[in-house]
Amino acid sequence: MLQPSEEIKSRIDIVDLIREYVPIKPAGLNFRGLCPFHREKTPSFMVSPEKQIWHCFGCGKGGDIFAFIMEMENVEFVEALRILAPKAGVVLKKEDKKVTSQRNRLLDIMDLCRRYYHKILLEADEAQSARDYLKKRGLDEETIEEWQIGVSPNSWDLTVNFLKKKGFSDNEIFLSGMSIKGTSRPGFYDRFRGRIMFPINDLNSDTVAFTARVSPEREAEEKMGKYINSPQTLIYNKSRILFGLDKAKQEIKKKNAVIIVEGQMDVIAAHQFGYKNTVASSGTALTADQIELLARRYTKNFIFALDFDAAGQLAVDRGESTVMRVDYKEIKAEDPQGKVKIYIDPALSYNLNVKIIPIAEGKDPDEFIRKNLTGWQQAVDNAKPIIEYYFDKIVAEKNLEKIDDRRQIAKDFLSKIIKLHDKIEQDFWLKKLSATIDVNENILRETLRENANKEKSNTHEGKTAVSSGEVRIISREEKISDLLLALMLRFSELIEYSISHFQPYYLKTDLNQALYRNLVFYYNNYITNNTSFTPLNKPFAGIGDNNSVTAGSIKSSIGEPDLTGSTDKNGQILNFGDFKLWLSKESDEAAISAKIVSVLDRIAILGDAEFYDFTPEQAKNEAINYIVALKKHYLATRMKELEKMIAEYEKAKDDSTVKELLAEFKVLADEMKDINQN
Repeated sequence: MLQPSEEIKSRIDIVDLIREYVPIKPAGLNFRGLCPFHREKTPSFMVSPEKQIWHCFGCGKGGDIFAFIMEMENVEFVEALRILAPKAGVVLKKEDKKVTSQRNRLLDIMDLCRRYYHKILLEADEAQSARDYLKKRGLDEETIEEWQIGVSPNSWDLTVNFLKKKGFSDNEIFLSGMSIKGTSRPGFYDRFRGRIMFPINDLNSDTVAFTARVSPEREAEEKMGKYINSPQTLIYNKSRILFGLDKAKQEIKKKNAVIIVEGQMDVIAAHQFGYKNTVASSGTALTADQIELLARRYTKNFIFALDFDAAGQLAVDRGESTVMRVDYKEIKAEDPQGKVKIYIDPALSYNLNVKIIPIAEGKDPDEFIRKNLTGWQQAVDNAKPIIEYYFDKIVAEKNLEKIDDRRQIAKDFLSKIIKLHDKIEQDFWLKKLSATIDVNENILRETLRENANKEKSNTHEGKTAVSSGEVRIISREEKISDLLLALMLRFSELIEYSISHFQPYYLKTDLNQALYRNLVFYYNNYITNNTSFTPLNKPFAGIGDNNSVTAGSIKSSIGEPDLTGSTDKNGQILNFGDFKLWLSKESDEAAISAKIVSVLDRIAILGDAEFYDFTPEQAKNEAINYIVALKKHYLATRMKELEKMIAEYEKAKDDSTVKELLAEFKVLADEMKDINQN
């Protein structure tokens, strides 16, 4: 019987899964797209449908469907298992110790509470006022069911006792945020009592928290506030979760825009009336994490629809400030003199497009939508770019007849213009500002330059654009090592040839060498049953003996193998899946087997991408070039080392050691000469 993880992998196609998050297109045998884990302009993110793995050749991340979900959702393996199980139609047994964790226990608590509160709303007599309130707010039965709105009982401990009867401990209930520890009396009591409950879900539609509104009949005497929320918990990070995003994410991608409102009722009303790309910031400005989540996965077009009051305006200002931080990222790096400075990194900019919908009718989007749906549609269609919104607002609040007000308009709006990345856009608004306040454009430009210089001096002392450092830069020889191994995986007869003509230490990186050793061992023992050869792995082994390789010997003997794609001379296939399974479970290098498997995935995808249409003859010629290049690099590097060592031992007057080193140097020099001549 398959383990849950194996069954899930057998049922979910990696291409279909990744397409839910990242646009990818066919590229040979693979699919290619922009990596979701680092900023890049040229796609280096590859997905192999044949091998059911992915890898980014920019940042180096890769793996299977579980690794992708763990990276994308920022969760551990157990939670990735839980996320993928419903997609695969696999039921995870609660008693399965492998999928039981504290996080899952808390999610189970929240799921029970959601269903418990929803049942109370639908059936309990005490919930009648809540049902009347929701009906008055225009919510139909289908919407109430979709959003699983509920009511918490007006009791000190009904919820706690309900959960304890279901097998949860006081500590687990407390950690979920559903109870509060007593101060005046021992024990725990319900956090939410007599309130309308709005479940807050994560991206996988698991309930992780609640927003609770006081019931209408208790609103006058309520001392804790009209709305209270779940605290931060192991499963609820309020700076990362957006209300309604689990239901809105597909529509956001479809419309390539997200509408951001403040409250839960605003989101629910928008969805009920067809604006399903709406999420809520829950009464505060978006955090940097929330903005990056939206921009990285769904859209770069943000439409703020916030209440047109002081709190709403503050949310706009804070939201704009946070957007600028996300869109104008900086890193620390050393300058040529070795001094650490802060640099602007344009590669990390999301180039966000931010617009504003001023709420002209009603006090919030919810009321606006219900009162004037046509007007709401027009407001969405005519949303103003944020710089235009600020210009209209700043000018409207001042009297253009007063010189002091004109001066203040210039000061306030120049502080917005200075943040614009686009010079053309800056120029447009400088001209518009000049015409509006009747001030010479050159004066405004000079003022803008002075302000920019002050900001530059006061904050980061000459910020310069540099690359982020997220992309791993590899040497030419490491790249060639990867390519040679990739060829061996696709044309396994090259493994047999390399045994006689190639030393493992020619390869760059210890992991590449370890992969090669295991590949040779597996090929000899499980494909050809030729166990007589053990690949050399000692520095300088074989130099000057019968195993030494020259370009001439390579070119004369490489013609012997009859390469037939991915089969050996007996027609047996080096199966990638079988080799990977063996490498994971039976390799003698168990301590680093997980790392070797990761390298194997990367190499396999590289081979599919680079050599999918190669003929055996092309593969043979390419392998010759790689082997020659790697050996030349090894010889050149070793000869430089020997030169330094010879000089040191000559100073120490150690003649015998100098003689040995000179002999080795001559052997290497002769081999290098042979290679260059051929």
